[in-house]
Amino acid sequence: MSRHVVGVQPKNRVEETGEWSTGLCECYKDLGDCCFACCCLPLFACKVTGAVGACPCLPLLDCISCVPPASLAMRASVRERYGIKGSVWSDCLYGCCCYTLSWLQISRELKRRAASHAASSSSSSSTARYSALTSLQGEHLV
Repeated sequence: MSRHVVGVQPKNRVEETGEWSTGLCECYKDLGDCCFACCCLPLFACKVTGAVGACPCLPLLDCISCVPPASLAMRASVRERYGIKGSVWSDCLYGCCCYTLSWLQISRELKRRAASHAASSSSSSSTARYSALTSLQGEHLV
């Protein structure tokens, strides 16, 4: 009986780049979420925040300040989690000037990372960690 040992695990291209998997203005890649965000952005932001694992009501704090704290926090959290290049200044710029586009980009990133992780992971313990995000594949966050 021979055993094959894998020395290096294959990595997904999305995780290696250190970049967002989609650009800020690539809303056409998920039209369902785009329509949802355009019709009811506060509810969409709450759904995305819930998918990250934070309190779904957190985006409601964005209306009390000229700099949206929830948008900043979610964008920074996703960047940190996936090793995406950027800074607090860029998060602030996108959160203030491109608020809707920023939330849509966060949503697409979560879906793509969950899908790539589900495709590359077969262990049940890792899969359980991402089960909430994996169910979002190919769907908008309704």
